[in-house]
Amino acid sequence: MALTGRAALLAALGSLPVGIWDPSWTGILAVNAPLVAACACDFALAAPVRRLGLTRSGDTSVRLGETADVTLTITNPSNRPLRAHLRDAWPPSSWQPGTEVAASRHRVTVPAGERRRITTRLRPTRRGDRQSDRVTIRSYGPLRLFSRQGTHNIPWTVRVLPPFTSRKHLPSKLGRLRELDGRTSVLTRGEGTEFDSLREYVPGDDTRSIDWRATARQSTVAVRTWRPERDRHILLVLDTGRTSAGRVGDAPRLDASMDAALLLAALASRAGDRVDLLAYDRRVRALVQGRSAGDVLPSLVNAMATLEPELIETDARGLTATALRTAPRHSLIVLLTTLDAAPIEEGLLPVLSQLTQRHTVLLASVADPHIARMATARGNTDAVYEAAAAAQAQSDRHRTAEQLRRHSVVVVDATPEELAPALADAYLALKTAGRL
Repeated sequence: MALTGRAALLAALGSLPVGIWDPSWTGILAVNAPLVAACACDFALAAPVRRLGLTRSGDTSVRLGETADVTLTITNPSNRPLRAHLRDAWPPSSWQPGTEVAASRHRVTVPAGERRRITTRLRPTRRGDRQSDRVTIRSYGPLRLFSRQGTHNIPWTVRVLPPFTSRKHLPSKLGRLRELDGRTSVLTRGEGTEFDSLREYVPGDDTRSIDWRATARQSTVAVRTWRPERDRHILLVLDTGRTSAGRVGDAPRLDASMDAALLLAALASRAGDRVDLLAYDRRVRALVQGRSAGDVLPSLVNAMATLEPELIETDARGLTATALRTAPRHSLIVLLTTLDAAPIEEGLLPVLSQLTQRHTVLLASVADPHIARMATARGNTDAVYEAAAAAQAQSDRHRTAEQLRRHSVVVVDATPEELAPALADAYLALKTAGRL
């Protein structure tokens, strides 16, 4: 319970003439006694807060950058109307900076024996689970001189999913995939390694595709047609160690890696391949296996939502051993990690042969566009030194990439905006060449 500002103002205004004309305890009592009685009546007429019934409903998941509506239903079982101010508390990252007060505070009036709904609109700024905090209600009487206040714990969780901004590239990559499958008219037939069918020879066909046995059984020359490999296994490995915490632009490297992984998963599932996910640093942070083509993308998004970079060095031996257990047969293993020299040379290279002997390995890394801009800077002494440092960093990355390529690893090194389509193109190139 608490006095309102209106009661304090009336007490001050009443005490002013008493202090001027009759400064005595009798005068103060004559002014404040009616005010105290009015406050007591107001308190008695205010609806009790503890007896209110509150329930939640609404969205349980939302993509980062979009809005989620959570509805709070308030039931007033008393015989007094509820006139209240309400604060629906959530973590600060549930709203854009500066909008929390307007979004979380509501005025509500609930007649006796009725219910009302209010909606709190969230716009989270970070991935992960956002759990509601207390609901604080301040109930006023009709005179708004005195109020009752109480809190209710009404649990609700909204999972903030990765935004998947690279999905805009999916239609063009699917078009390329249809060309490889031969389902789109192109000047050259789709390549691949799996036999599809026989058809009549036309000028321009590769003579190496002629099936001489089929030709001997019929009166026309028959050629084999091929299609890209299907039903291959792809294991996406997210490195969640300390290097994934480095920020490139406004987001950590891990977020760009997840976006690229989602585009590749969407493309590969449409191509008929099986996609699994492993997130690892020194232990398994997320594992998604055995999902159907229609369920793989929602499962990956849900698993990635709560992933956060860990400020520890990734255990390359443990990562390799876990990847081998997860993919016991020949697979395409996509490592989304760093190209920094120290983690690669001291951690990954000594154990890389265990992966490349059994699997096709593709390593994708997020490059910092700021370094490219620094490398071209000129004009003063500081800019020249920055350009030299950036050139050295680029040279180290290129040297590390070449070391990986000598171990038969396909390397994709691109900025956050370009990484997802570049990784998809690398996958299509491997599929075209029959290396899956």
